[in-house]
Amino acid sequence: MNNQFPDNEFDNLMNNSDLGLPPLQESAPFTNPFDAAPTAQAPQQDLSFFGKIPVNVTLEVASTEIPLKELMEVDTSSVIMLDKLAGEPLDVKVNGALFAKAEVVVMNGNYGLRILELTGTGLNGLAS
Repeated sequence: MNNQFPDNEFDNLMNNSDLGLPPLQESAPFTNPFDAAPTAQAPQQDLSFFGKIPVNVTLEVASTEIPLKELMEVDTSSVIMLDKLAGEPLDVKVNGALFAKAEVVVMNGNYGLRILELTGTGLNGLAS
């Protein structure tokens, strides 16, 4: 069964305002009955208190896994190979969770960190 209309018949149907349908009635906009009733917005709370909570920030240069036997043979001249290349960004961890990538800088004789990239988890990911 072929239900195709010639172009001129289709245009006539689209342009014809009288299709035999009753006129639309103006009504209130649709409201979903499952939507919760609007609530008053809670007053903004001062969260500056949380800015005073200390967190532990560490810089992880690299890591490796070696057998215990090999670790027991370590002395003051031993070299343990790590899993990062020289010059590669280092991991900044906050309370053990990866927070950023950084490089070490020296400022006024002290070591510091220059943040190169945030990991995307932000501080929300640290609450686990």
